[in-house]
Amino acid sequence: MSSQPTNVLFILSDEHTRDVTGCYGHPFIKTPNLDRLAAGGTRFDAAYTNCPICVPARASLHTGTHVAENHCWDNAHAYDGTIRSWAHRLRDAGHHTMSIGKLHFRSANDDNGFVEEIIPLHVVDGQGDLLGLIRAPVPAERGGTKDLAKDAGPGESTYANYDRNIRDATIHWLTHLAKKQTKPWTLFVSFVKPHFPLIAPQEFYDMYPVDSIPMPRLYGPEHFPKHPVVAALKRCMNYDEGFTQEKVKIALAAYYGMVSFLDDNIGKVLDCLKSAGLSDSTRIIYSTDHGDNLGNRHLWGKSVHYEEAAAIPMIISGPGIPKGHRSKTPVSLVDIYPTIVQSVGLQLDDVEKKLPGQSLVEIAHHEQFERVVLGEYHAAASITAMYLLRKGRWKYIHYVGYQPELFDLESDPGETRDLGSDPNYASTVAMMEEELRKIINPEVVSAKAFADQKAKIEKNGGVAALIERGDFGYSPAPGQKPIFATTLEA
Repeated sequence: MSSQPTNVLFILSDEHTRDVTGCYGHPFIKTPNLDRLAAGGTRFDAAYTNCPICVPARASLHTGTHVAENHCWDNAHAYDGTIRSWAHRLRDAGHHTMSIGKLHFRSANDDNGFVEEIIPLHVVDGQGDLLGLIRAPVPAERGGTKDLAKDAGPGESTYANYDRNIRDATIHWLTHLAKKQTKPWTLFVSFVKPHFPLIAPQEFYDMYPVDSIPMPRLYGPEHFPKHPVVAALKRCMNYDEGFTQEKVKIALAAYYGMVSFLDDNIGKVLDCLKSAGLSDSTRIIYSTDHGDNLGNRHLWGKSVHYEEAAAIPMIISGPGIPKGHRSKTPVSLVDIYPTIVQSVGLQLDDVEKKLPGQSLVEIAHHEQFERVVLGEYHAAASITAMYLLRKGRWKYIHYVGYQPELFDLESDPGETRDLGSDPNYASTVAMMEEELRKIINPEVVSAKAFADQKAKIEKNGGVAALIERGDFGYSPAPGQKPIFATTLEA
């Protein structure tokens, strides 16, 4: 394993479901550049987000801390730079640390750790999704959810144009500025696709004829969410109500097209890295903040701990990384922090050694199949705290005050058989709950999240004021105004 310091090119996407990638086994998605990256490096087959929604996931990614520690509970509790990130650490040690694209922090006026933020996207008005603070009871249905189906199809969007600008700014930096750095640099390139709206540029949409698109695996009345917590979330995030079977296929074709559009932009960046003569001195990390349910269980978007939303692609390539390797060790976004710090040649200090993450470089060389990773969800439409724990073959979902779910991902990778209430697996459920409680106290953390959200609701005028403000669907690209929609009251 090479200990020689390297540059780091960290490419992040938004809402890229792990299994919609060629190298992860999708039967027809076209992702030649990500497949090439995986073939030349290590792909992690059990990688997870620490929270299946944008703002908390990105806070965990940058600080190396779990949501329970950083208190970025939802899309209204955004990272504000007060917790040290890997960007702060590198910058303060004299390394050039650059951001291009979506950050989804509170504001560019905060010290987020980067030497410079180029075309950043932060939360709306420094406040974000205030409506998502209302969790118990949740609004009956968020406004604008029908727009997901209505907008789906081919065309141009502000997000596609934003990603092109991110790509071009990255190519400019690699071509003209990278070689001027005197120490190993880190460039964080954060694309926004394939986050909805489900609109794909025409040439990429046309790669996936609608008539050939299969329906989601778990689709039909028998697959409606049965767990009461997930069912309540679906009632609020009622995207599925706007879909016909034909529209589902159009939406999936658009999503696949957006993934291929993302891959094409990544390919142009990787080609530039090579032509600039930087490939041999740069480690490349690719991941995403979370996935998308894509109609499975009649869910769209994220916000749950099933594989479609919680499992993420994670690939690392470059000097000192095993080539063509598939790691089965569970990993998560908190592992990014030590990976970047150690890649540029820094040693972890005493505080960093206590963080939950571990370098992906070390994990790529030394399998730890029984390693435990944690995910949390305390955000929009969740009537209680939802925790994910992955250990070995087991996937455990803990709902505070409700029956847990348990899946054996070795025999049931599609999560079609919930073993959480099966007496034959009671000892496994107990073991997984014990592992969860070694990391956090789920009830205490949940109570803290609800208390912080209540305080922010009151600070912003109360429940009625937030319902009147409405739902803006998704964070607008730079230069685009948010469009608020009416929300039905609880």
